[in-house]
Amino acid sequence: MKGGNAQTVKIGGERKQTRRALSVINQNLVGAHRYPCVVNKRGLSEKFGATQIGTLHRHYQYYPEENKKPKPAIENFTIWEEHDTTEAQPVPMCLEQPETFSNHKVTQIEVEMEDVFEEALIDIDNDDANNPLAGVDYVGDLYAYYRKMEVYSCVSPNYMEQQSEINDNMRGVLIDWIIEVHDKFELKEETLFLTVNLLDRFLEKQVVAKNKLQLVGLVAFLIAGKYEEILPPLVHELVIISYETYTKKDVLEMEKLMLSTLQYNMSFPTPYVFMRRFLKAAQADKKLEELSFFLIELCLVEYEMLKHPPSFMAAAAIYTAQCTLYGVKEWRRTCEWHTCYSEDSLMEWAKLIVSYHEKEKTGGLTGVHNKYNTSKFGYVAKVEPAYFLVQDS
Repeated sequence: MKGGNAQTVKIGGERKQTRRALSVINQNLVGAHRYPCVVNKRGLSEKFGATQIGTLHRHYQYYPEENKKPKPAIENFTIWEEHDTTEAQPVPMCLEQPETFSNHKVTQIEVEMEDVFEEALIDIDNDDANNPLAGVDYVGDLYAYYRKMEVYSCVSPNYMEQQSEINDNMRGVLIDWIIEVHDKFELKEETLFLTVNLLDRFLEKQVVAKNKLQLVGLVAFLIAGKYEEILPPLVHELVIISYETYTKKDVLEMEKLMLSTLQYNMSFPTPYVFMRRFLKAAQADKKLEELSFFLIELCLVEYEMLKHPPSFMAAAAIYTAQCTLYGVKEWRRTCEWHTCYSEDSLMEWAKLIVSYHEKEKTGGLTGVHNKYNTSKFGYVAKVEPAYFLVQDS
């Protein structure tokens, strides 16, 4: 644009063809000229040639080519003559005991594979995360507290030695009868386990006459019912089921004595609280749950099971029930984590529970068998014991 007059200038100018036709480049293509094309090239004069050579010298620096010899693939190559070279043989690059190395390597790989495929822990509270009644945030602390308190609920496994008129067999008969009474009243399982706990704790501290043993059992059952049930059994009902062997006054006096002896400490963890948690860890179905309670009620009758805390009894019963149902030794990592008992620690007592299971069909105590040999409990009393646990020993 010059001066005041606007003048349009064509920037690009007219577009011209600057590329040669494809037929000029390659004469073999279809559509090319029948005769060779003449390409006009500029001749190279002396002056123009000198100019081009000078330009090349200015922009490129020539280096003399190095006379490199090819590097041999193997240095110090030597032609060996045919003679004995045993002493000059190079030492092979391997261990002196390749078989030992191989076995060690295989073992190491197997261990690494076991770590890779190690069974993962299952979050057993995941399904209850949105259930405020489950107390997922506090369940860990709650069972840690139960672990500490169960020590105080345990009784001496030799407390029968101080009793002059009763023995462990009488205790077993009494508990077997209480199990039948508990089933007739259709009370909660917590009531049964608390009854046995109160009974053992009282017998540990009080010498009881033979003719008062059943009264002690009735009163323990009464107190446990008052503690656990909404509608506990009444005193006159207990008098009736004892065939009026005891009066209402006898029951009330023994109740006072038991409460004062136990210092009114009723709240102790029983095997029941651990059963609920451990069954959840085992991801138990209805069949496994019923069989586990069947086995642990067999343990309630046995005096020698007082040697272990309630949590151990619960874990041993569930482990034995799993082996009984599945026909193989079954104790997953999640169960071991939540119970804090390994399979090896439970094995000895699992064999003992199998012996209880075996003799309950032919023994004189039939309370547990009659209770679990009904449709209400899936007839689990008819399940064959896990004999293979005993045979493997």
